[in-house]
Amino acid sequence: MGFKNCLEQYIKATNTHNFENVKSLLHPNAVYWFSDKTCTTINEIQNYFENAWDVIKEEVYAASNVHWLVADEKTATCIYTYHYEGYYDGKFVFGSGRATNVFIKENEHDWKLIHEHLSSIS
Repeated sequence: MGFKNCLEQYIKATNTHNFENVKSLLHPNAVYWFSDKTCTTINEIQNYFENAWDVIKEEVYAASNVHWLVADEKTATCIYTYHYEGYYDGKFVFGSGRATNVFIKENEHDWKLIHEHLSSIS
């Protein structure tokens, strides 16, 4: 799986709302920077994801304007606009923000996400 495919699979996994699917694409040392929290362990990342899925019901996550800043045999970094929609307290909500993802090649075939930085657009 190439780095571009890894991003696509990551977004699909996020939309399953099953963290095991997301976890399979994460490097064990992944670090996430959210607008309100830094997560430095898989357990912290899992808790953040599961809380978000609990708060925004039926959330759908998407990426647009993906731009690959750098890519070589072992690393790739992209920026994009993220979009979400779902239901908060029974009301339909949506929003967007900026994202940076860093991927590394684990072995001959597997790319893993090692860093994600999300920030909301004011």
